[in-house]
Amino acid sequence: MSPAPFTAADFAVRPPEGCGVVGVSNHPDAARIASLALYALQHRGQESAGICVSNDGSFQLVKNMGRVSEIFTEPVLRKMPGNSAIGHVRYSTTGETSTCNAQPLMANLRRKQIAISHNGNLTNADLLAEELELGGAIYQSTTDSELLLHLIAQDREGTEFGVSLHRALTRLEGAYSFTILHDREMWAVKDPRGIRPLCLGRLGEAWIVASETCALDVVGATFLRELAPGEIVRFSGGEVSRPPALPAAPQAFCVFELIYYSRPDSLAGNKSIYNYRIRLGAELAREHPVSADVVVPIPDSSNPAAIGFAREAGLPLEMGLIRSHYVGRTFIQPAQEIRDFAAKLKYNPVQAILNGRRVVLVDDSIVRGTTSTKIVRMVRDAGAKEVHFRVTAPPWKNSCYYGVDTPNEKELLANKMSVAEMQAFLGVDSLGFISMEGVKRSVPPTMRYCDACFTGNYEAGRIVRQTKMLNR
Repeated sequence: MSPAPFTAADFAVRPPEGCGVVGVSNHPDAARIASLALYALQHRGQESAGICVSNDGSFQLVKNMGRVSEIFTEPVLRKMPGNSAIGHVRYSTTGETSTCNAQPLMANLRRKQIAISHNGNLTNADLLAEELELGGAIYQSTTDSELLLHLIAQDREGTEFGVSLHRALTRLEGAYSFTILHDREMWAVKDPRGIRPLCLGRLGEAWIVASETCALDVVGATFLRELAPGEIVRFSGGEVSRPPALPAAPQAFCVFELIYYSRPDSLAGNKSIYNYRIRLGAELAREHPVSADVVVPIPDSSNPAAIGFAREAGLPLEMGLIRSHYVGRTFIQPAQEIRDFAAKLKYNPVQAILNGRRVVLVDDSIVRGTTSTKIVRMVRDAGAKEVHFRVTAPPWKNSCYYGVDTPNEKELLANKMSVAEMQAFLGVDSLGFISMEGVKRSVPPTMRYCDACFTGNYEAGRIVRQTKMLNR
């Protein structure tokens, strides 16, 4: 028996997810290029992966739970011909971990096929879901991304796909970067506030769109530019056009992309994220100096920040924790028990570096605090005389509603404890967080940011109309 269709209530109790997306247009082996790009974006989600390829308007979709390497083997890719493709890697913030929520999502629309991949969260998802359900929508997933398909399908005024797409996008609130296949065309869209990243590149006669520039690097594409907030781009037969953009809104790029989420070899504001993290570490050292013997990063995402901290503090940098690269990011594991187990597998202390020394641990964030507590205990057990913890993000007090995996605010350590209480909870000799002013001194001044997770200033639109989603 087939499972019962999902209803609008599922959207209210299961907030959607943020991930990584890619799009390839006008390449004879589009699916293979998309799979390589997804390898580079694997850090953005390890729960599921998928690619949809268009072979002259005939779609083929392959998606499953697991990582890119597990799903897109050589035999699979050989059976995916086509010159346009979109791809997706996913993690869920809360809610079901199941194949039905893996992307891309595909549907038949007015005798043509459409597929979408989405990075971000739609903050008006439950209201739209209830409205669309009254119009006859039957949901096949619990991801908010599906709502775009129904909005396009129920548009009775748009005679062309581009018109229906634009009209549907204006109904969405929150964060979204989409790559879309429709018949023989590919589309790329960025929300009017530019909350999530999306960049454009060229590979010979082909066009590549991806969440980060590292995905362009891995396929040998040339980075051209970042899509502007609200921009819509259409790719058709090697030609590129820019339909009318979405209504303008104040920019609110996610500052956590620069602190942690994006890969350090990617670009933001046309400059290296690696260098921004070096600057964050140096600023942290100026704000929270400490007498110590050695600086140790919590690898790998904190490595550049630890370099900056050590340089500014005049201390040696040592790799006192060795990370297993066969364990995914514990921050974005969907269940707490998996996070706890993964933390034990992920790091191993180097006793020769830590024993008898005053150690500064540098990390990029403390969310729940469970992984940090285990790491401190490891370092203590390895013989560290003192352990000082420094963080290149301000205290995380508020949930994110725009595509970063944060739990209910009650689970956020900084939401329920003062810095002194967190210090005692972690079991460290001192604890220091960079200030929000210090972050702004370290990141591109040409961009405006969403920093609601730290400040509570939801300039990108706090969820005031979604009481069900707030009670998650």
